[in-house]
Amino acid sequence: MAKVLILDRSKSVRNILRERLEYEGFSAEAAEDDTQASELCEKIPFDVILSDTACKVPDRGIPFIALSNDASIDSAVRAVRSGARDFLTKPIDMNHLLQSIHRTLENPPATAPTAAAPSLRRCRRAHAAQAEQIIGLSPEIEHVRQLIDKVAPCEARVLITGENGTGKELVARWLHAKSPRAAAPFVEVNCAAIPSELIESELFGHERGAFTSAIKQRKGKFELADGGTLFMDEIGDMSLAAQAKVLRALQENRICRVGGDKEIEVNVRVIAATNKDLREEIRKGNFREDLYHRIGVIVIRVPALREHARDIPTLVEHFIRLVSEEYGTPPKAIDPEAMEALQAMPWTGNIRELRNVIERLIVLSAERITLDDVKAYCN
Repeated sequence: MAKVLILDRSKSVRNILRERLEYEGFSAEAAEDDTQASELCEKIPFDVILSDTACKVPDRGIPFIALSNDASIDSAVRAVRSGARDFLTKPIDMNHLLQSIHRTLENPPATAPTAAAPSLRRCRRAHAAQAEQIIGLSPEIEHVRQLIDKVAPCEARVLITGENGTGKELVARWLHAKSPRAAAPFVEVNCAAIPSELIESELFGHERGAFTSAIKQRKGKFELADGGTLFMDEIGDMSLAAQAKVLRALQENRICRVGGDKEIEVNVRVIAATNKDLREEIRKGNFREDLYHRIGVIVIRVPALREHARDIPTLVEHFIRLVSEEYGTPPKAIDPEAMEALQAMPWTGNIRELRNVIERLIVLSAERITLDDVKAYCN
């Protein structure tokens, strides 16, 4: 899970960005000035910083993206000269911001001031590349595991449903890991994070000169996943035009790059996921029924955390070990009263929210995680 530091003097900007980034699966912390930012950087090995141009970015060798109220070329040039990896103007377009963050994470700095920081980042990336275990002993989670074991060996397309933060991507990774395609690529695309005008190029690629910024040929996700698995997350947010193109690709196992006329055969198993009720979206005219039947040969519903709350203690202990390992610190004990308080929380963000809360508690608590810590840092 990538760690993002938001450095901005505006509390509302910090809160909005933090909420959206955590919703998207990032671990996010916020600071209002360079002093707070430096203190957080000493405790947490951030992967990227989002910084208002009015703030001073801590000199830690962490790549940063500049956010500015000034849309002038001079402002952009100053930001880039100061080392910014990208320059975005306020109000922030979240789709553009997410794309910028992903580009920054995919292209880390070549050098860093210390050996420890890149070492930590490499460890986290190596860990993230592996499929984590599906944690829980409840009947609800055991049912999901049994479905994975039954469905993974076959070629049937799978639709994974469930609320945000329940672990739909983890289920998709295990379906791939236990399939005959396990040695081939697992390629994921977040359909909600890509602007509608770019989704076709993202999925099918483009030829050089296909549009203004297409300075070279680029393969799309379908080609990159050839022989393996393509995970289309939040497919319910895809435009109807893009849905038609995806349907054709699934029917014919062929794609055509934007700006090209050559059809390319692809051998891809598609696993899709959504937090929406696609049947309701079909009724509203927002989703194609024929595509629904193509992608939903098998449907796996991942339960919300409140539906298997008995697994919370097991998950808490797991995340304490996991986060402590990432930070290179001994695991902290948690008081029974603190655990009870965690079990009583609504967890609207599900397992993703629980993981972020445990990381926050490990960073901010003393020797043990107490009830007072939960009350102070979990609201």
